[in-house]
Amino acid sequence: MTTTLYSNFSLFDGQQPQLKKQSWMQVNDQTGKIIDIGNQNPPTADQQVDLEGKYVTPGLINCHTHITMDPATGDGDTTANVIESTVRAVLNLHTLLKSGVTYIRECGSSYDIDITLSQLIAKGMLTQVPEILPSGRPYSMTGGHGDFPNFGHLVDSPDEMRKAVRQGQKIGAKAIKVMATGGVMTKNDFMNDPQLSVAEITAAVEEAHHKGNIVAAHAEGNPGIFNAIKAGVDSIEHGFYVNDEEIDLMLQQGTYLTPTIVADWAIPKFGQGILPDWEIKKAADALDDLLKNIVHAQKRGVAITLGTDAGTPFNDFSMTPVELQLMVEHGFSAYEALATSSQNSARLMQIDDQYGTLEAGKFADFLVLDNDPLAEIKALQQTDKAVYKKGQRAY
Repeated sequence: MTTTLYSNFSLFDGQQPQLKKQSWMQVNDQTGKIIDIGNQNPPTADQQVDLEGKYVTPGLINCHTHITMDPATGDGDTTANVIESTVRAVLNLHTLLKSGVTYIRECGSSYDIDITLSQLIAKGMLTQVPEILPSGRPYSMTGGHGDFPNFGHLVDSPDEMRKAVRQGQKIGAKAIKVMATGGVMTKNDFMNDPQLSVAEITAAVEEAHHKGNIVAAHAEGNPGIFNAIKAGVDSIEHGFYVNDEEIDLMLQQGTYLTPTIVADWAIPKFGQGILPDWEIKKAADALDDLLKNIVHAQKRGVAITLGTDAGTPFNDFSMTPVELQLMVEHGFSAYEALATSSQNSARLMQIDDQYGTLEAGKFADFLVLDNDPLAEIKALQQTDKAVYKKGQRAY
């Protein structure tokens, strides 16, 4: 076993709301795991890296991405063939890692590409990318929010859902994504349109939970949000119009909420004159409401996770730190925003025993920043920050 000692840095470990100054971290070079971490009496090591007084923080965990999509188009371009979609996905993964994201949960991939890529990453055949908790294609009713070419599994009964989820898990899906409402990017539905039924979503939840997997529900308005929570999903994605009745049930059941603020914010900010008027209007009309409702849910104690919906219009794969900025600008403390990744995303994705916080026994996925992210959340937007994956510098 060879070891590397990183020293002379201020540490945000993802657990405590303050920095630990003059810290050190000893890493096993073979496993990529942290052997020990502290701020006094550093051990000896085969290699030493002086981080020159900079700031170390855990790698970001983005639990809502669409790596096969193209954010330069209004519809994500799911019409691309499997080769183009795969190349795009790999490029987007590199961008995610460079931005500081070291692990993702995919929430809908054309051709089930994320499943194959996650397997290649595990084999060591694809490097300098985040690890993936894959979903494969999402599950949508016919004519629903996931009814795009090459994209959704179309299901129109509980039995169809049950069989489709079994097929998805057979090939490697670990995070089942269901479409419980309409959305911004589909012309002929709206955020308050309920789509999949409680019975259909319940079938998905039963099958996923039998395998120890998790279920995410695209749910922007009501009654779809309530339907998804009632069906027992693990996370509500977007949740723009979440209300107190739903929050009560989320707190009772331990349901997570992934707000993807940046996805809605980017459309009216960058899409004027480019995207269709109906799409801009949908996003703009929702923005103030979603900000108010998400902050209210967070203040009431709902576990908020970090996710961006990357791949949607003008929401590219470098925007994860901007999501944190938007959280802080609208009522989160910097620590609360960072904990959405290091604590809540890791727990939702069931990887918190190995990832998320920086402590002995976990993988050394970390960022090195010039400035203190607890003092200024924009520190994470540093373009030339150092990104380490399992103790190896990737960028």
